[in-house]
Amino acid sequence: MSSDYALPVARPRVSLDVAPHVHPPKVELFDVKAMENIDPKGFRRTVDEYRMEKFGLFMARKMDGHPELAYIESWLLPELGLRVSHWHTHPGARQREDIYIDLVEVDTDFAARDAAPGPVWRMVDIYLDIHVYTGERLEVVDTDELLAALDARLIDAGTAQRTLERTYRTVEGITRHGYDTCAWLESLGIDLTWRDQRKP
Repeated sequence: MSSDYALPVARPRVSLDVAPHVHPPKVELFDVKAMENIDPKGFRRTVDEYRMEKFGLFMARKMDGHPELAYIESWLLPELGLRVSHWHTHPGARQREDIYIDLVEVDTDFAARDAAPGPVWRMVDIYLDIHVYTGERLEVVDTDELLAALDARLIDAGTAQRTLERTYRTVEGITRHGYDTCAWLESLGIDLTWRDQRKP
């Protein structure tokens, strides 16, 4: 995976030989009524909590079978094009970032044929991620995947540009607030709360 702060503005050519792991954008469903999260592989995961606010949707569930991660708490923020997650690890697992941010597109009114009546949110992951170590630093990763997907026409130029612009804005905002994701979001009127009431 690549890690960089200054993302390219112009579109370079990227050979799939350089990034053979290129894949279509991952799609995930959040079925609020059924209390399920349908992951990109189609597996239905039971959700412990959904919470809807005017700025987004909160989800909390176990990470069954994962060797390092025990639990995930996530906020989908459609207007910002972000998924902001806080992972809980198993005892003894390696230290991770405090906040994991996916750059995403969110449809808040998606109708799935087999979903229970009620809101279903659809999220498309647009490759780029931001790892935030609160109070210390951040990293932007998977730029190679974004460029390879653009080169392979798995996403269009408009989607790539929108994702890069959102990344610039997010990095600038978090950095300006001392690498504190929640402080940046609070400045925008978005108050994220977590199950353990801590702000990572």
